[in-house]
Amino acid sequence: MYIGEDAVHAVLTYDRLIPAIAEALEDFSAGRVEQPPRMILRAGNAEGAENGWFALMPAMAGGVMGVKTVTFYPGNAKLGLPTHMAVIELLRRATGEPLAVMDGRLITEMRTAAVSAVAFNVLAPLVFAHRPRTLGILGSGVQARAHIEALRHVWPDLEEIAVWSRTLEHAEQLAAETGARVAERDEASWAEVVLTVTSSPTPVLHGRDVRKNALVLAVGATGSELREMDDELMRSAFVVGESRDAAERESGDVKLSGVWVRAEIGQLLAGQKRELVAPGGRVVVKLVGMAIEDLTAARLVWEARGGC
Repeated sequence: MYIGEDAVHAVLTYDRLIPAIAEALEDFSAGRVEQPPRMILRAGNAEGAENGWFALMPAMAGGVMGVKTVTFYPGNAKLGLPTHMAVIELLRRATGEPLAVMDGRLITEMRTAAVSAVAFNVLAPLVFAHRPRTLGILGSGVQARAHIEALRHVWPDLEEIAVWSRTLEHAEQLAAETGARVAERDEASWAEVVLTVTSSPTPVLHGRDVRKNALVLAVGATGSELREMDDELMRSAFVVGESRDAAERESGDVKLSGVWVRAEIGQLLAGQKRELVAPGGRVVVKLVGMAIEDLTAARLVWEARGGC
């Protein structure tokens, strides 16, 4: 059975996905997920940041197993094509039989935003004495839109969204579509919660521009040599990741700043390491994406379409 993006869109909702992702992250940190490191090949189609990559991401959990093949081509944005494209194969763990092959672009988009929503939910009460009201976004693409939708599910009292983008018209379009407003980069960086969703190979978020008690959700800069945040920010923050090993291996923000991941989201969900998060301090959540997140979303799609 092939499940296309329209069919995925019809059944996959944040109401179901966010709690499922929370459970999956907790299972991962507890050792209940089989997930080897992803294999990444450079496409060699261009030089520097325009060079695409192709990744293979397998995982097993519960009664299912699966693999996602995903490509990331930053230059596609100039061609009017998605920068991320993916296909997911879902299989029954007990027998190895294929259950479905489905388009993975929307799943990748939604599960990434769902992880950020889970991270916000567990960390906001630890960082802030009062519920935060402001969100600053650096970037204006697909992930910016997805994150606004996902965060509003867990943050209904969000009052203000300030958006900055290198391309002003993109920021204006996102603001018009979501009720946000366009801002300068330093203003967006000064929000209580800051989301970075750019493809910049060099830092766009600097420690000097970020509050001392900010929560940063860092989603872009995919690659061990790319960065969205500078050393000052990284070295002054308590760093959280989905997987300690994956972030320290695959994130340029982590590797090149010389910091280490202090806690995994799943550990915090389980009530572990929460005492290490200093109230009123800076926290950076660095996401690199994991196969278990894709497997979780694919299983929800399969079940919603009558699979058993």
